Amino acid sequence: MLNCPIPKSEYDKVILAHGGGGKLSHQLLEKIFFSQFDNELLNQQNDSAVFDLKDQRLAFTTDSYVVQPIFFPGGNIGELAVYGTVNDLSVSGAKPLYLSAGFIIEEGLPMDDLWKIVVSMKEAAEKSGVQIITGDTKVVEKGKGDKVFINTSGVGVVYDGINISPKRCRPGDAIILSGRIADHGIAIMSAREGLQFETTIVSDTAPLNELVEKMLNASKNIHTMRDATRGGIASTLNEIASSANVGVNINENSIPINDQVIGACEILGLDPLYIANEGKLVAFVDSNDAEKVLGVMKSHPLGVDSIIIGEVVEDHPGRVVMKTSIGSSRIVDMISGEQLPRIC
Repeated sequence: MLNCPIPKSEYDKVILAHGGGGKLSHQLLEKIFFSQFDNELLNQQNDSAVFDLKDQRLAFTTDSYVVQPIFFPGGNIGELAVYGTVNDLSVSGAKPLYLSAGFIIEEGLPMDDLWKIVVSMKEAAEKSGVQIITGDTKVVEKGKGDKVFINTSGVGVVYDGINISPKRCRPGDAIILSGRIADHGIAIMSAREGLQFETTIVSDTAPLNELVEKMLNASKNIHTMRDATRGGIASTLNEIASSANVGVNINENSIPINDQVIGACEILGLDPLYIANEGKLVAFVDSNDAEKVLGVMKSHPLGVDSIIIGEVVEDHPGRVVMKTSIGSSRIVDMISGEQLPRIC
């Protein structure tokens, strides 16, 4: 097997864009990882692997966090690591229970910073109703890392009667977005570049498990859910359209965005559709239950700005098409790399 030829690629080295959640990320996963780790559970290609163990359905996920800077308006790398894994389990239809935490710490990190991160992780776990029950710590030489990287894995129990999968969305489904987009990415960029705004733009990092539980109690006809992190809602919608081989239509005027975020994107030349979020989800819901689910979402603090932004259609399978604010239509493609590297 060690002599197995490497798949053909236009790149002979990994570049930063391979980690951005766009086309290059998907090519890397398909050609390098999925080709060698091929199995039924991995091929679900969902935010968590869902499997049966005796009389329970479990969800299992893992994620690594390399955000820079490690402290940013509205959060830090520690709570981001907890909430990110909690959210991946939640949008897979599971109740998060247990997390692991692995730390790769660069020599020279101030002990006060490490303490603040660990305390924030404890508080985030308590807020999310999960326990951190195992972990690992490694220290690398100064200059061999960047302050601290954190990996969190999580296990949860899938709610009875729930089957969440990107392949389950179907024509007629309503697409619900839980709130304003791009706050996290712009908060990171403002901290990184020292940008000043009239009021501080803060990250939306938050645990979505309570919101998701209310949604699932309201309807068993939620077919697909994703938290729109790397690559923003554009990449999320494209992934789902491709997995289910359906078309997605969205309305630009329906997508809520903070005015200051819009201004920052114009200054920086960024498209908010492609900017990461850390406390927002997209749900594909049977049209008969859409208003009921939307009402439940609006009653929760993390869903007050929820709105139906589009629908699933039979036309243009695998593509996302947006009706623009001026009435025309344009294809919302998946970008190759990432507008803002290292934002989660």
